[in-house]
Amino acid sequence: MATPPRAAGVLPCPLQARIGHAQTMFSAPPTPQGPSGVAQEDRMTRRRQIYEGKAKILYEGPEPGTIIQYFKDDATAFNAQKKGTISGKGVLNNRISEHVFTLLGLIGIPTHFIRRLNMREQLVRQVEIIPIEVVVRNVAAGSIAKRFGIEEGTMLPRTIIEYYYKDDALGDPLVTDEHIAAFGWASQDEMHDIADMAIRVNDFMAGMFAGVGIRLVDFKLEFGRLYDGDFARVILADEISPDGCRLWDMKSGDKLDKDRFRRDLGGEVEAYQEVARRLGLLTEDESAVLDLDEHRKARGQTVGPAGGKGGPTMVPTEAPPVTMVPDPPPPATPPST
Repeated sequence: MATPPRAAGVLPCPLQARIGHAQTMFSAPPTPQGPSGVAQEDRMTRRRQIYEGKAKILYEGPEPGTIIQYFKDDATAFNAQKKGTISGKGVLNNRISEHVFTLLGLIGIPTHFIRRLNMREQLVRQVEIIPIEVVVRNVAAGSIAKRFGIEEGTMLPRTIIEYYYKDDALGDPLVTDEHIAAFGWASQDEMHDIADMAIRVNDFMAGMFAGVGIRLVDFKLEFGRLYDGDFARVILADEISPDGCRLWDMKSGDKLDKDRFRRDLGGEVEAYQEVARRLGLLTEDESAVLDLDEHRKARGQTVGPAGGKGGPTMVPTEAPPVTMVPDPPPPATPPST
């Protein structure tokens, strides 16, 4: 549903500043200038980096209105209070997210995904991110189990949709539709579209994962506004991967998601690989290569530290290296949509 033209709203500071920052996170900020006044660019590919988050880096796309989304191996939990690395995670998340977004597009869910470029990158449409994380819950786990004293693993009587305001400094607080409307984060029509899409995504993904023996416990979605002049429509954005889903093996109850990192269970790489393998995205040979530490050891290369807690993420001056042999080069420009 199209939204009315954007109106200039006035919100009390400092809330207005936080909202403005969150709503424009996919818009290019002022480009850093080097000593000569020339914009700092990626030296390898001459792409401008426009944003770096906890799990992804965004680069300027080849055409106006597009962005290249690079998947990192960095892992964080508890609003970045815990940090580490899951070797090969970016490769797996890129492929899993591509698979899920492609299937969702086939059932009519509008998304920002255009195509995967290589093992770690995909081309997406540039959107204005709505500063709300949408969490869909089918089984009690994580914060909802603690909040209401429910035993983890209890089936909920019905699917629950929760909204969280995207702000790490505030701990991503749980909010209601009233907060969203009062602070202008999204219109009522936009929230109706978001809730409808969230339920459709849940219905599809629950069936998809059940078909390969995985229970979809809960997951996070993000949405953005795709503008056509002054008018916009809401589409699904960000990613869908084991980073943002709780996925449990139906028989054993084993966790196949980032909870293995959050709770120091170990086996993160194997869990992510298992999800990709069950979805038909990995062969046995690829699974061996994706365990990058073991792959380097087998080739006699030095293995750097992995899985430990690191300092703050540094913005690289060059695009991070692809750690696997890339796919054949894609066409120079994305297909028209």
